[in-house]
Amino acid sequence: MAAPCKYIFVTGGVTSSLGKGIISASLAKLLQARGYNVTIQKFDPYINVDPGTLNPYEHGECYVTDDGAETDLDLGHYERFLNRPTSQSNNVTTGRIYSAVIDKERRGDYLGKTVQVVPHITNEIKRRIKILGNTGNYDVVITEIGGTVGDIESLPYIEAVRQLRWELEKNSMVIHLTLVPYLRAAGELKTKPTQHSVKELLSAGIQPDVLVCRTEYHLTNDIRKKLALFCNIRQNAVIESIDAETIYDVPILMQQERLDEVVLQRFELPVEAEPKLTKWKEFLRKVKMPRHELKIALVGKYVELKDSYKSIAEAFIHAGAQNETAIDLQWVHSESIEKDNVQEKLGEMDAILVAPGFGERGIEGKLNAVKFARENKIPFLGICLGMQCAVIEFGRNILNLEDCHSAELKSSAKNKVIDLMEEQKNVSDKGGTMRLGSYPCNIKPGSLAADVYGSDQIQERHRHRFEFNNEYLEQFENAGMIATGTNPESELVEIVELNDHPWFVGVQFHPEYKSTVANPHPLFVKFVNAAVKELKNKKTSKAAVK
Repeated sequence: MAAPCKYIFVTGGVTSSLGKGIISASLAKLLQARGYNVTIQKFDPYINVDPGTLNPYEHGECYVTDDGAETDLDLGHYERFLNRPTSQSNNVTTGRIYSAVIDKERRGDYLGKTVQVVPHITNEIKRRIKILGNTGNYDVVITEIGGTVGDIESLPYIEAVRQLRWELEKNSMVIHLTLVPYLRAAGELKTKPTQHSVKELLSAGIQPDVLVCRTEYHLTNDIRKKLALFCNIRQNAVIESIDAETIYDVPILMQQERLDEVVLQRFELPVEAEPKLTKWKEFLRKVKMPRHELKIALVGKYVELKDSYKSIAEAFIHAGAQNETAIDLQWVHSESIEKDNVQEKLGEMDAILVAPGFGERGIEGKLNAVKFARENKIPFLGICLGMQCAVIEFGRNILNLEDCHSAELKSSAKNKVIDLMEEQKNVSDKGGTMRLGSYPCNIKPGSLAADVYGSDQIQERHRHRFEFNNEYLEQFENAGMIATGTNPESELVEIVELNDHPWFVGVQFHPEYKSTVANPHPLFVKFVNAAVKELKNKKTSKAAVK
């Protein structure tokens, strides 16, 4: 008989943004490297059914899974660390929980009973927590509880965890992540915030098994003893999580702190074999010891909050390591780019990426960036709206199409080279109704895309309502912008590229969602490689002139 699935609950205290997602992903990576099948799920306390309708300034990027779930950005970390896809089941919100319970009430499932937070809401939370564990595919399921202990929104989740601790008995444990701040005036680390956070958790009926302490300075042995004594935890279960140079250092730091060993001992599982992290360490070596350096512009409208483009930034790290190249990512606000300053903004860039987004704000700046990359033969990658901007710019400046635009941005435009997808025309709801998830794409032989993928058919993830208007396809291809990737069923144009350019690619999908440490996305790898080659050519040309 197979051993029962083990459940690890990760809670947070003191403040948000301490890195529960990174700690969860790092622990999962260590357990995976020891041979265990692990997955991670995120439970978010907000009432939105999913983050699909949230402004990126509110919650960072919306991450999309293969099966079309719009999810929290932490699922991106889970996939990048574990190199395994997540699904609808890996991210649950309060909105989804309450919606499910209300649907059951309307159907009559609770007929005659008063529907309450306890037991009905907590039972639904527990059911969702156990879905992945019940599949039989995993030895360990790590559940990250969003928010911080003490938040009103988090109370039903904390109560559900308390109940599960009794139901699962020795097959569950709780890791509590807190802050040990350094007071410069006093010149010392302070444990009181952590003590109060654990006290709050205890008042909810949960005794943590492990304490992970975020800190700017190393914890002394005395501080570990103090935290262990006042928080009812063994001293070896007080884990230091010091600020790291990169998030990809955290699994190594957690291994040094023996977090995985503490967890395995708690579950009475074997700890003899060391985690196999050879490839991970080689990746880190390449990140920290690059042979080249590039300056790449990320042109977007949400650059003030870098989490808005988290997966793109991480994909550049993966591709940079593959090319042994450090990427100096320049965050350029599209609203700041005008015709008379585009040289100043982008002239020193080795490559330009125009990022995804929605709405009209900043569009003209993106179009200026596309034109600059096209005319100056700078390696270019446009993603989703970035690809659509490349089409609009080409239509305006090469095909000279009058009033050329996207129907999303100007519904009255004479030449709508980007138009609403046919199946979207009768859709009125905003949430979860876009073209979402993984779709196939056929690649044209001999194209740049074929060289990138080394295949004639691929699968990529999407998140959009508007598409290239195929009525204009012949005009564009005759002028040199070729559709080199199309959906086999809808004939939707997925990839465009230019004939007379060193490297110019626009994609309707989101390649950044599928880039991981173990498998950097080939589009980003080839994009960075093309920029490195162009930089070498420039240096060679300058040397020849001298």
